[in-house]
Amino acid sequence: MQRIALFPGTFDPITIGHLDIISRSLSLFDKVVIGIGRNANKLPMFTEEQRLKWTKDIYKDNPQVDAVVYDGLTIKCCQQVGAHFIIRGIRYVNDFEYEKAIADMNRSLDHHIETVFLTCLPQYTSVASTLVRDVLRNGGDAMQFLPQVVAESLKNKTA
Repeated sequence: MQRIALFPGTFDPITIGHLDIISRSLSLFDKVVIGIGRNANKLPMFTEEQRLKWTKDIYKDNPQVDAVVYDGLTIKCCQQVGAHFIIRGIRYVNDFEYEKAIADMNRSLDHHIETVFLTCLPQYTSVASTLVRDVLRNGGDAMQFLPQVVAESLKNKTA
């Protein structure tokens, strides 16, 4: 049986912090599916199509990584893609309490799906999509926090 993991999030935009978690999870799983979730409580800066394109472009040469857009429960997405694991990145200690509550709820919904927490490397602690969006909205240079594909795409839109 293949060990498939879902890495859910809004990825608005995908950052180098996300890439770090994905990269480190590849040695743990046979396949990692990046799940770009629709969140009714968030108004995204970038379209689903753009976020999916960036993700697919970044990993176009890596058959171990795929990406999907999903709506609704993360557990349902896991079931649809055959994932028995959910990957969550932890930046700060207080992230763990929130993420554990979600993991407990997910386990209650499907006890066959396990959540795996990966702590981010210290250099990525401050790299959050929310902060990157704030920098971009206010005309700052956030390129150092973005994968090359995303940075080039954004530069080409302003050029």
